[in-house]
Amino acid sequence: MSLRLFIAIPVPEDITERLLTLEADVPGASWRLPEHFHLTLRFLGEIDEAMARDVDDELGRIVAAPFEIALAGAGSFGGKEPSALWAGVDAPADLARLAASCESAVRRAGLIPEPRKYKPHVTLAYCHGTADFDVANFLQDAAEFRTDRFWVDHFCMYSSRATKAGSRYVEEAVYPHPSLRPILEDT
Repeated sequence: MSLRLFIAIPVPEDITERLLTLEADVPGASWRLPEHFHLTLRFLGEIDEAMARDVDDELGRIVAAPFEIALAGAGSFGGKEPSALWAGVDAPADLARLAASCESAVRRAGLIPEPRKYKPHVTLAYCHGTADFDVANFLQDAAEFRTDRFWVDHFCMYSSRATKAGSRYVEEAVYPHPSLRPILEDT
């Protein structure tokens, strides 16, 4: 049996609420459900269970200190034929290092390298026949978007399972394990 997997940072509920304020009337945009918001570190695609176990073992070896990020601004993929709208990320180099650690881990497990450069974002909507003019208007309206900073002290491996109601994401593993996470003091 194969699994469709990805590695991501979950978005806290208060940040999800802020992301929902970006939803606008953009013709052809299919807005994502709040439970689908995440910051992808590495898409794995369809892999078999044995490979998933190997990836899980390698991800479990990653050591990274907690860090803070915020979501800021918006963008799109697809140029003249927009395919997605997203919220940008204001992040320290720690996020890039974590993504690189995930990339190294999946390579050690035997997966091929990701050919695309890492672009941190939270996908807000997929576009189907959306005009670039409508996307430009959305981007102008969302240009000043910014969330409060939030702590990243873990990341997850998720499976994406097709259902009649659409994709459903299931948290398969948490890194580091919750009992190993450092306690963060309020500052």
